[in-house]
Amino acid sequence: MRAAFCRGVGRLVVEDVPRPTPGPGEVVVRVRNCGICGSDLHWYHDQMMIPSVCPGHEIAGEVAEVGAGVTALRPGDPVALEGIASCGGCRYCLAGDYQRCLAIGFVGLTIPGGFAEYVSAPARHCFRIPAGVDFATAALSEPLGVAVHGVRLSGLEIGQRVAVLGAGTIGVVVARRPQQRAAALALGADRVIDDGDPGGLLGDAADAPIDLVIETVGGTADTLDTAAAACRPGGTICVLGAFTKSPPFPALFVLVKELRVIGSLVYGRAGARADFDIVLDILRRQGRRIAEALITHRFPLAEIGKAFATAADKTTGSIKVTVEA
Repeated sequence: MRAAFCRGVGRLVVEDVPRPTPGPGEVVVRVRNCGICGSDLHWYHDQMMIPSVCPGHEIAGEVAEVGAGVTALRPGDPVALEGIASCGGCRYCLAGDYQRCLAIGFVGLTIPGGFAEYVSAPARHCFRIPAGVDFATAALSEPLGVAVHGVRLSGLEIGQRVAVLGAGTIGVVVARRPQQRAAALALGADRVIDDGDPGGLLGDAADAPIDLVIETVGGTADTLDTAAAACRPGGTICVLGAFTKSPPFPALFVLVKELRVIGSLVYGRAGARADFDIVLDILRRQGRRIAEALITHRFPLAEIGKAFATAADKTTGSIKVTVEA
């Protein structure tokens, strides 16, 4: 089968590799779409470890083969994949907090990912795609799952004001590019503030207190300072962005304002519903509108280099670039 690899900073190539076979409890998925994530761009720009395996973790496709013991899925089933592989048996996995599993593997970073024709995954990390949701839209499940998980951990309540640092989809959004501004407004943001105008966010926070600040930028940004300055006393900062170096920590603001700072890693399960269950229900109802606002470019696997170059250069108008295997 064909699979992409990063063979140097900014250099992606497609190579022939053996097709995976499913072990017990696993499935092999024929990849149809895999999105390029902001964390992928970190290693693309040499800001974090370049994966030695095939990258890509925003995956949707159809089951091609099932391993021993798999009864909930059959060949031909359309599925969206969580971008992790947990052990399934530790205290965290059994409690539904499998994102905290000490033996966790990360798809596209420590285990082979989805910029390939086929990928193997534990069946428990695969979720059936609702009828009417296409594969490109279903591949948005992974980043949306991260958002749902962060909001759930934050304890967001109806009526609270939210600021998203980075071009997120709810509340007051801080964005850099015009396409991000347009997408945020189309998906429900009340206001979009230019990231070159930090005073605009602080002024907005002074007019109406911000209960929750969600940090989605990461990298080398100093956004935690901005978050702490904007958040109301007793408010919450949720860290979603993948920082590539330790950022300055606004300890005095956190102390004086009695802020709650929480980290949120990928997704998990709360009771009977996984975060992905919620996401796929959202996509069933609003997937077309979300995809139209977010998916700006589509490339075949053979053009993976061009796909990454487009995703990395926001002057192209890119928001979400998806690769079709």
